[in-house]
Amino acid sequence: MILSVSRRTDIPNYYSEWFLNRIKQGYLYVRNPVNVHQISKIVLSPEVVDCIVFWTKNPQPLLSRLDELAAYPFYFQFTLTGFGHDIECYVPHKKKYMIPIFWELSRKIGKERVIWRYDPIIFTDSYTPEYHLKAFEQIAKELHGYTSKCVISFVDIYTKNQKKMKALNSFFLSENELTAFSKEIAFIAKRNDMKVATCAESVDLSSCGIEHNCCIDKEFIEQIIGYKIQANKDKNQRKECGCMESIDIGTYNTCKNGCQYCYANDSQESVFQNCKLYDVNSPILCGKITENDKITERNIKSLKEKQSSIWDILL
Repeated sequence: MILSVSRRTDIPNYYSEWFLNRIKQGYLYVRNPVNVHQISKIVLSPEVVDCIVFWTKNPQPLLSRLDELAAYPFYFQFTLTGFGHDIECYVPHKKKYMIPIFWELSRKIGKERVIWRYDPIIFTDSYTPEYHLKAFEQIAKELHGYTSKCVISFVDIYTKNQKKMKALNSFFLSENELTAFSKEIAFIAKRNDMKVATCAESVDLSSCGIEHNCCIDKEFIEQIIGYKIQANKDKNQRKECGCMESIDIGTYNTCKNGCQYCYANDSQESVFQNCKLYDVNSPILCGKITENDKITERNIKSLKEKQSSIWDILL
């Protein structure tokens, strides 16, 4: 099993103590976001968890406790953009705080296991293509030698962020403008010894030196864990997403980063109410088990390929 921690909320930033407690206990509960009374029990044994993928804008709360994850292979998707507090309301200052944290994480676990995400890219009157290219170059220079890969994407409009994107007067580039912009991004990344790839984008930017990317990538994970795995494409993601199947343990409406482009929160009020339920010792994140809930232990197994012995072949 690949454990996603998490696309739905920033667990390393806000709920790392809860997660590490669940690692110690060996299991956790995840509520089905579609069927709210359906809860899955997820076993967290190192024998079945092949790899953990962390998604975060600030892993600082985990940095001093990474040794508690010694039994698990893992890597980080670390989002670091050029946006200010008008877009990413509660993310600390990038140059003063976040870049040094990126450096520290890279030193601890190795640059290959820290993937820089400059996403999503939003174009507005303030955040023009020229602005993004300047910001991207400044951050890339700071991260030179601390990562080998950068992932980019362009903002998607969802029901949850539609009003906010309209209020920002966001716009999209023409095909020629997007090509020119993407070539500059690839050139800057190459100058700083990084490969750049897209996340869940239908547009083909291979002519610009930017390939399609799988954030939960089979080959990359095999390199980290040291053995072959068998896995299918994740059916729960968008069709443009090439990620392999994983189990996400997050809860929607619990991320406190306050990003204007967020698809995981309905409102700040919903986040506030859910966070009142946060209990570091609870098996479920920001919630309570009720008498109407049905808990089912999910069939969890390692994705490790079983190697045939000579006796299997002869028999």
